[in-house]
Amino acid sequence: MDRRTASIYEARAQEWIARRRPNAVEDGRCAAFVRRVRRGGLIADLGCGPGWYAALFSDNDFNVVALDVAQAMLAQVRQRAPGAARARGDLAALPFADRSLDGAWAVNCYSHVPSADLPLALARLHAALRPGAPVALSLTNLVQLRPTPAELKRGDAERRSRKGELRGRLFTGVTAERARALLEGAGFSRITIEPLDNTFWLWIGARCARTLPDFVRPRLRLLVCGLNPSLYSADAGVPFARRGNRFWAAARAAGLVVAERDPLDALRRGIGMTDLVKRATAAASALRRSEYAAGLQRVEALVRRYRPGAICFVGLDGWRTVADRSARPGWIAAGFGGRPAYLMPSTSGRNARVPLTELAGHLRTVAAGR
Repeated sequence: MDRRTASIYEARAQEWIARRRPNAVEDGRCAAFVRRVRRGGLIADLGCGPGWYAALFSDNDFNVVALDVAQAMLAQVRQRAPGAARARGDLAALPFADRSLDGAWAVNCYSHVPSADLPLALARLHAALRPGAPVALSLTNLVQLRPTPAELKRGDAERRSRKGELRGRLFTGVTAERARALLEGAGFSRITIEPLDNTFWLWIGARCARTLPDFVRPRLRLLVCGLNPSLYSADAGVPFARRGNRFWAAARAAGLVVAERDPLDALRRGIGMTDLVKRATAAASALRRSEYAAGLQRVEALVRRYRPGAICFVGLDGWRTVADRSARPGWIAAGFGGRPAYLMPSTSGRNARVPLTELAGHLRTVAAGR
């Protein structure tokens, strides 16, 4: 979360509370969310403020953990929702175990996450939720921030509030199209997006899908694109997770990563990860041509958005299915999404005829850009 915004809420919590109401209770959004959560499950009230919603969840016999970056807000939760657990934390580094939550409620808080950090923040949320768990959150409607034509085309922008109380807070605004891309990339499905009556907010509902999120950020050295997650990888939350898959060993041998099976460490080193198709399957042979085609469009938009140094497609099948039936490993002459692009063999153990040294050589070549 933006640090300046966090300090404003910490210093002026009482002023903010006095000027706000739990509108999502009054307009029925909270009740609609509750109906989607497994009875008696654990709900995270993210950016919980003074605990209005945590109190309602507790009253409906849910287990609740209220999280806020401001200790002054959490002090209010103790009074309004004494049965809720309280946690001080940042949306970009949620302190929850993987697959521990049955639902997540996040009213007007992810808008304070800088746009560059939103993909990973949502990916961390995906990791904390059980597959199928519902999420309800709001993001600032970009049109309310008076975007420039370039910002409108890009789909997001950042502004600091200049009027009213608590001036200086950061708001990241997005279009509905950009919001959908963020949620899909973070591993969510069944996404609904609607502007609220006052149009300042986009109200978003989704379910945590059994898949992997994108691990992306600006200024990537390399974006690695697999075919699609295996069910094993989706459940582990790690790309190329099977012990028989040689991606991580090859990436270490090529000097791209240090820690194996750690996509967050890879991301810190400038290595991002995504998949051509988000649907997890037992085998890539279960994918349809239409899925590859739609996935190629999604990944192209991702590449144009983040402009990595290069993109490397791991596995030939997807590219051959929708782009070039006779493609061979190596550089793709036309590039992809305006960036250099490379095609390499699958690192799966089923492709054992390609030795580890050759796989490492492909990754070394694309990382070097030649």
